[in-house]
Amino acid sequence: MKKQLLIISYDLEIGGVERSLLGLLGKLDVSKYDIDLLLFSQSGEFMEFLPKERLKLLPEIPAYKTFRMSIAQVLRSGRPDIAAARLLARLLTGLKKGAKNGYAMQLGWNLSAPFLPKITKEYDAAISFLWPHHCCAFKVNAKCKIAWIHTDYSRLNLNRTGDSRVWNSFDYIAAVSDENRAIFGQVYPELAHKTVTIENILDSDFVKAQAEAFVPAEMPPSNSVRLLTIGRYCEAKAFDRAIHACKLLKDRGVKVKWYAIGYGELENELQSLVAQLDLAEHFIILGKKTNPYPYIKACDIYVQPSSYEGKAVTVREAQILGKPVLITNFASSASQLRDGFDGLICPMSAGAVADTLIRLIEDKSLYEKLVNNIKNTDYSNNDAVEIIDKLFGNKV
Repeated sequence: MKKQLLIISYDLEIGGVERSLLGLLGKLDVSKYDIDLLLFSQSGEFMEFLPKERLKLLPEIPAYKTFRMSIAQVLRSGRPDIAAARLLARLLTGLKKGAKNGYAMQLGWNLSAPFLPKITKEYDAAISFLWPHHCCAFKVNAKCKIAWIHTDYSRLNLNRTGDSRVWNSFDYIAAVSDENRAIFGQVYPELAHKTVTIENILDSDFVKAQAEAFVPAEMPPSNSVRLLTIGRYCEAKAFDRAIHACKLLKDRGVKVKWYAIGYGELENELQSLVAQLDLAEHFIILGKKTNPYPYIKACDIYVQPSSYEGKAVTVREAQILGKPVLITNFASSASQLRDGFDGLICPMSAGAVADTLIRLIEDKSLYEKLVNNIKNTDYSNNDAVEIIDKLFGNKV
């Protein structure tokens, strides 16, 4: 008989986690699993890519959809209990010195958990693909549960004691890189025995096919080197570092056009910084793109200047499309590429980014070496599905 598998995430907005989820859904063996997918919100540009023939999309549960609403919106949705829990979480967070938004979100989930409905169906296995993991931990009955880590957990400002109760509800904790797994083990040594590495699953054929969908008019061929960075406009992705590096390149007479795809809370600040540094013709913020792959295909070098990452899906996608990659030396950088083989890793400063880009632009033999090595490497990571099968087999 097939195993009954539940997978939980929030939505399918544009993002690396969401693309990784689509990769997983496309690779799981449907001869082994009947897959139910619970999205708290059935929204986002990636909904059209959902392989509905391979799974059952469960109806939304309104109580779970509230967690990306404002407190006022939660009240209007008819859930004063959850709104009160969220308000209390915000007040308690304000009283805690050094607490940030992640702490408030976590506390909001903790305080709201008693008011959340249970999933009535019993499952053989369940995957909670995106933090917070409270729903799968406390509201799902499954013989085996796996929770995913997509980021550098040491960088999150959370209540470790409160979080431990959630993690202890899972049989396995899956990190997207060995480095992230090690970091999590340092934060929670008592949970290290539960952790495994399951890297992002990407569909190389899909990425390559989508890259041929159109030619991006915003990135016309020119005598400038075309750089590209993709990610959420937030502190972790450090787009400001890219802008300052672009300024250094311009001042040194290097002809570049640096394109930035994404969305997020810092977009206006980034636009202001571009204007302040007189880079309107050199650093172009393109905003949100449902299909970023033609832009990756059009660029000459992909750059990820992040301050921290779990494992950047966009780096892997750029490599699938044969592009040399420059990343900064964040904690999990060694899991992204082999420095000098299929990309370059540089120190975490605008000056180092600019210097390394100049080296890659001017050293044609290095550029060609990276491209050739990338084209001869398989980045799809289909082995990850076998790891999941084995974990479930140990428990189910």
